[in-house]
Amino acid sequence: MATFETQVLIIGGGATGTGLARDLALRGVKCILAEQYDINAGASGANHGLLHSGGRYVFTDPHSAKECCDEANILRKIAADCIEDCGGLFVAVEGDDERYAADFPALCSECHIPVKTVDVKEARELEPVLSEKLVAAFMVEDASIDPFKLSLENITEAQDLGTELLCFSKVIGFDKGSCGIQITHLKNALTGEEFTIEAEQIINASGAWAGIIAGLAGIPLNILYSQGSLIITHNRITQRVVNRLRTSSNADILVPGGTVSILGTTSVRIDNLDQIRPTIEEVDAMLNEASAMIPALEDARYIRAYAGVRPLVSSQSAGGDDRSVGRGFALLDHAADGFDNFTTISGGKLTTYRLMAEKTADLVCRKMGVTEPCVTRTKPLPSNRPAKWTEPGLAPRLWLKHHDSDDILLCECEMVPKSVVDTLITSIRNENGHPDLNTIGLRSRVGKGACQGAFCGPRVTSYLYDKEILSADTAIDDLRKFLNRRWKGQHPILWDRQLVQAEFSEAIHCGLFGLEV
Repeated sequence: MATFETQVLIIGGGATGTGLARDLALRGVKCILAEQYDINAGASGANHGLLHSGGRYVFTDPHSAKECCDEANILRKIAADCIEDCGGLFVAVEGDDERYAADFPALCSECHIPVKTVDVKEARELEPVLSEKLVAAFMVEDASIDPFKLSLENITEAQDLGTELLCFSKVIGFDKGSCGIQITHLKNALTGEEFTIEAEQIINASGAWAGIIAGLAGIPLNILYSQGSLIITHNRITQRVVNRLRTSSNADILVPGGTVSILGTTSVRIDNLDQIRPTIEEVDAMLNEASAMIPALEDARYIRAYAGVRPLVSSQSAGGDDRSVGRGFALLDHAADGFDNFTTISGGKLTTYRLMAEKTADLVCRKMGVTEPCVTRTKPLPSNRPAKWTEPGLAPRLWLKHHDSDDILLCECEMVPKSVVDTLITSIRNENGHPDLNTIGLRSRVGKGACQGAFCGPRVTSYLYDKEILSADTAIDDLRKFLNRRWKGQHPILWDRQLVQAEFSEAIHCGLFGLEV
């Protein structure tokens, strides 16, 4: 059984985990990051992609509102290539509580959040799809951010500085020593091989899985699972982020994400992390609510729904409504539990990932006697080639501008050529991962267009087979898994044009390929 040694083991490859890896690597700390699936497999890969101005929380959680405002300004400086600084609107429609509109600007000012009152007519000129029943509008500094590009850029710089990334490596147990965890046992999900890691410090940054990881060490940590589902439109509906100015409810936010818009979200308590999936009931509820703010959403084409889980430390919750729980993060030192070298970081927002990583790294470095300060507040993330292919519209621009005659398109919806796939194959191998359809789809726009993988799925699979990366048996299994993942998101939105698309896809996959998914 192989054994690895390191100073710090980070468990979890989301925004916080990858941010931690970068922060610690910049301080000269040797790290291993272990992720049971792939980068951003949890909440970091299943959110709005909203860079919060903080306005969302001024009524219920002023502390988080200020944190979001401060961190958003930092990210604009250090991760500008991951951000579309589109701006945002908070709007109220007839029937909404007028007290929110009346109190909103003053509460924003108290949290030092820039806000501007906008005439209703002007707001509808800025965003013509807004309801004619608009009664109030305010402009804020919301933006959209690419969470996949963000995490990939963080982990790439960390790797360049010596961090080792182990994807598809699941923690299965701990051996306790006199002062804490002595050995961490892991299993490679692709090969079944078990191995161990000996680390001075272990950081549990596994999001919704934090309670499960803590439980392996015998530490009780009750995490509440609050599922939020979202829907992706076929086209971009608005130029700005649009927030409903009312008590948090379903479908309060529409976020532009490149060429599409993302509508959400819901808040449903679930008990099992193996059952994270959007439901038809959630989609119906969101569309019914959102059409009052933006009537065009009632007739828009939707290409996919997806769901993520907000990890809420139960001690934060005072009641049954998860929306009322603060969106701050919980940094837990388990020394009181008899584990001097075990720390958990959970909760928070994508917008505050860098701050969460900084505070956690500060704690761990104090324990290790490392005095190097955090520099992520001012040091820009380096834009790197593999991460850039998550950006909507980038591949078409570059391919149309210049391409070799044999650089054929493997994904026509998003115009992803084989040269991009080749780049990603090399990148995934450098991450100690296995290049397949799912890992390539995570790092690019493959499968994210209107056909949802109907055409590009078989094409990319065939290309990987031709390059002898996949065998005949593994290729079919890989394609089936990929299409099943896409189907999970298509099923709740099957009506009108997307239903026609799904019927066509079924005819291709089952009739032509004999592939039942």
